[in-house]
Amino acid sequence: MEQQIIVPLQNLNLEQQQQNTTEQKSLSPPPPQSLNEVEEMIGYDFKNKELLKEAFTDASYKAEDGVSYERLEYLGDSVLNHLIAKLHYVLYKSMAPGELTRLRAANVDTEALARAALKYDLHKYLRHRKPLLDVQIQEFMEGILEYPSHSYGMIDPPKVLADILESLIGAIFLDTNSSMDDTWKVVERLLQPLITPENLMQNPVAKFHEACQKSGLKPYANDMWNKTGEIEIYINDEVIGRGCYKLKKIIAVNRAAHDAYKNQFGNKDGGVGA
Repeated sequence: MEQQIIVPLQNLNLEQQQQNTTEQKSLSPPPPQSLNEVEEMIGYDFKNKELLKEAFTDASYKAEDGVSYERLEYLGDSVLNHLIAKLHYVLYKSMAPGELTRLRAANVDTEALARAALKYDLHKYLRHRKPLLDVQIQEFMEGILEYPSHSYGMIDPPKVLADILESLIGAIFLDTNSSMDDTWKVVERLLQPLITPENLMQNPVAKFHEACQKSGLKPYANDMWNKTGEIEIYINDEVIGRGCYKLKKIIAVNRAAHDAYKNQFGNKDGGVGA
């Protein structure tokens, strides 16, 4: 019988949380569509078309000029955080800093940005040589069907989708001569619908922990992820939740916590939960 790794749920090791996947270099992705369509979709015409081109060039493409979107992504990430922080500061005058931080994080995390990029099919304009990207995006699309709004860690968004959106924001910021106001006019449309305090939910693990603390329960986890991609959650030697996802451990843990909450406490709020 295989030895089980039983640890308190809060002590579960998430450091080795992603398995390596090998790109199939023999395959080639389809050529990207015209970037002129991007300008039409987002309602912004670039003065410097090279910025737009750079924003849609992945490092795997190895362009002759050596550019990729990585620097624009870095810039766009900072610009986006500033814009969302300013919006929330103005809108929610009585909200504490910790609550503002949580709300901002939900609006700019990888899943939120990946959903926005997918809504506009931005991946179809990316110059890249990542043959598995289409498969990853298809899996993400299937996950969205199950979770039409933010899943809070239940599905696996391809990071490249979020990267594209951030690089596009960085490019717009530079093209507008660093105008936050002009950049926000475009970004606000791209990110709709934004997450608000009314529909902000908790991560499944945090939600389950909070419910257990209120009830005086101590959950434990059986960590089988390295072998099977599975996590089991126990209370009083009884399995109350299971989660499986072989590519990322944190998602397996989130799924197990969600399942455990549903089985132990019911699913009164109908979702991942506030």
